[in-house]
Amino acid sequence: MSQKPIELILMRQLASSLAMPIFLIDAEGTLAFYNEPAERVLGMRFEDTGEMPAGEWSARWELSDVDGRPLAPTQAPLMIALAERRPAHVKLWIRGLDGARRRIDVTAFPLTRLGDQVVGAVALFWETAS
Repeated sequence: MSQKPIELILMRQLASSLAMPIFLIDAEGTLAFYNEPAERVLGMRFEDTGEMPAGEWSARWELSDVDGRPLAPTQAPLMIALAERRPAHVKLWIRGLDGARRRIDVTAFPLTRLGDQVVGAVALFWETAS
């Protein structure tokens, strides 16, 4: 396993101490970490899922728009932040691994280092009233 960029390491450390749900991916879109508050929304502990490629995590957590239409992986705020190197915000539905469907707001932004190299992206999210 290769060494993670320091920005991902520091973001993971910060996320582990925050009370709001955080989901962190690396530059390839691989799930790097989600914190304990995110576990409640996602329906499973990070210790039980571990790191996984974008294709796997985007299939595990079903995302749909506010009208219930499935959201393509490329429309997920995290993937927009990573691919387009810009923040993205959206309201959506997510089906957790516990089977529960929750309405959430998601704001994602890219993680960069000097020289504008993208090393990953972060999503902050919270449940909202349906």
